[in-house]
Amino acid sequence: MPYSLRFAFYLSFFLLLAACGKQQTLQGIFQKSTPHEAYARKLRQAGLDQTALGRDWLAAADRALRDSLVVTLPFEETGYFAAERATAAAFRYQVRAGETVRISLTLDKGADARVFLDAFELDPERRATRPLASADTTALAFSYLAEDDRQHLLRVQPELLRTGRFTLRIQRAPSLSFPVRGQNDVAVGSFWGVDRDGGARRHEGIDIFAKRGTPAVASANGYITRVNETPLGGRVVWLMDTEHGQHLYYAHLDKQLVQPGQQVRIGDTLGLVGNTGNARTTPPHLHFGVYRSGRGAVDPFPFVRRPDTAPATPRTAPERLGQWVRVQDKRTDLRRGPVAKEATVASVVRNTPLLVVGSQTNWYRVQHPDGRFGYVPAKAVVPASTPLRQAALTDVAILYTLPQSGSASLDSLPARSSVAVLGEFGGYRLVRSATGRLGWIVLAAS
Repeated sequence: MPYSLRFAFYLSFFLLLAACGKQQTLQGIFQKSTPHEAYARKLRQAGLDQTALGRDWLAAADRALRDSLVVTLPFEETGYFAAERATAAAFRYQVRAGETVRISLTLDKGADARVFLDAFELDPERRATRPLASADTTALAFSYLAEDDRQHLLRVQPELLRTGRFTLRIQRAPSLSFPVRGQNDVAVGSFWGVDRDGGARRHEGIDIFAKRGTPAVASANGYITRVNETPLGGRVVWLMDTEHGQHLYYAHLDKQLVQPGQQVRIGDTLGLVGNTGNARTTPPHLHFGVYRSGRGAVDPFPFVRRPDTAPATPRTAPERLGQWVRVQDKRTDLRRGPVAKEATVASVVRNTPLLVVGSQTNWYRVQHPDGRFGYVPAKAVVPASTPLRQAALTDVAILYTLPQSGSASLDSLPARSSVAVLGEFGGYRLVRSATGRLGWIVLAAS
């Protein structure tokens, strides 16, 4: 490895200290220090931020927040990290207020690594991030509640000098139980924001259609604050959700079966579905609303929608994780997300080698030779293990770790030795030496 023995000694010593406190950690809300921040602080205290690998690890963490990839939920990907590369992956996704975001990461058997997960909320202009939740362990699952309609970002970064594969899943689930017994979101027939009274007002809830007399049930634990009758809502019940600090509104009930001040638990019957109030001309249904302190009514649908189903089974070849592939088309786009309509990170020409670091459905997540990450269609690349050609070096050639000046050297290849050319980028060639070592050379081969 192209790092000094002194660096390896101090790093091993540091990792030994870190391992003494290794345990599963989960913080719902960031406090004084996240596991990632604590690890970075120990790097600096040990002076490892002055080494190449330490600097790369800290820089990768910051770069991931700026250059996140875009994914849609539900999301599942098999990923890879290598000991010789200090990298971090960041995935950006859209959530809605009231959704529970469930994140799980599992390391493959045999992988012994500490992986840091950090979830952030992006502000509307994407100028800053607000920490939401964090975790570090070898196999974990945690969740958090989305407070606003925003884009969130999950950063995944392993500790230094570890190699392994992992499976990452990000899925959404409701934060409330469904308010009509035996029904789910398929029964919603009128949604948030629909015009009412000829456009004079907007629908501040959802209408869940069911047979008259179907139980309307508590969506959360709490207590009843109001049971009365109004011209619009007819027979209504108000439930204070003590876990989330919000009020739930049940309207158009045929009967009310609770009293003010009554404690209720999820699933308790509050009343029966009807069409009282201004719903007399419509089929029986429950008008369900969510009112949050300081915000008033919000769209309740994300609070009660069905959980995401499992993502599609990957059809790419996960065995290519950690291996080089090569662009076979004349040109292909490196995209910010695994869909054809996503923004282009770079346009990649034929024979450019790409390192596979993630695999899902019909896409690979890859690292470009210039260090950028993105997605390419699996059909656009072929394994680079089959060389473009064999070449004889005309002079001594230095085998570099990266296709850029100043990168560390791996080996010195003698003149007239043969190499397998696996790909080309920017005047460099990715080659495999006669001893099987991979790296980049800059000298022309004949």
